[in-house]
Amino acid sequence: MSAPLLQVRDVSKRFGDQLALHSTSFDLWPGEILAVVGESGSGKTTLLNLIAARLRSDSGSVHFDTRDQGLQDVFKMTQAEQRLLARTDWGFVHQHAADGLRMDVSAGANVGERLMGLGERHYGRLRAAATHWLQRVEIDPSRIDDAPRNFSGGMRQRLQIARNLVTKPRLVFMDEPTSGLDVSVQARLLDLLRQLTRQMQLAAVIVTHDLAVARLLSQRMMVMQKGVVVEAGLTDQVLDDPQHAYTQLLVSSVLQP
Repeated sequence: MSAPLLQVRDVSKRFGDQLALHSTSFDLWPGEILAVVGESGSGKTTLLNLIAARLRSDSGSVHFDTRDQGLQDVFKMTQAEQRLLARTDWGFVHQHAADGLRMDVSAGANVGERLMGLGERHYGRLRAAATHWLQRVEIDPSRIDDAPRNFSGGMRQRLQIARNLVTKPRLVFMDEPTSGLDVSVQARLLDLLRQLTRQMQLAAVIVTHDLAVARLLSQRMMVMQKGVVVEAGLTDQVLDDPQHAYTQLLVSSVLQP
């Protein structure tokens, strides 16, 4: 049997006296989408930042199945190795698109920048790749020279997705990717994410407070409360037959009329 793409073991994190994450473990397999749900302060964003090497854990390990060397401990990589991983095999979609884009350079430059980071310097190839990805995320290629500050919120989020996927990563981290968008814009973005993850066979970890987003995008779900995973399983199973009292409360308050 092949190795998991991501192997998380007993990661914990404190901020001063506050326990933000307690001894959390899971495996993520190639092409699998895992939703991490819970209310604000549950620890889900801390977990996402830890496994994406944006925070240092107090304990535990995160191993990623690299293309060249198999499972490697992300926390033991050098900063240069982590940066290379972050711009090649990983992507990170921020809740606020402005955090993941360069707002004052063109849309095309935003998409092409990750390729330039890998050594691509041919202007024609960079522009062609940017044009292709703008089309894939349903942005009119005629906007390629426009800066994202002139885009709507939904367009900015789609541009951020294009910027992340241009290097064909195998794993994408998403932090509340639809939060703050109008309902119709959310629906369009969710449909796009579902299409792209399936077409590219992407693995993803999606943090969300929206159980409808989790149901639509993920195959598996973890429910967090006060830094602890209180329930985990197949998404439909967890939502249709929740076992933990906290999950039951979430489901009854959000999914039922």
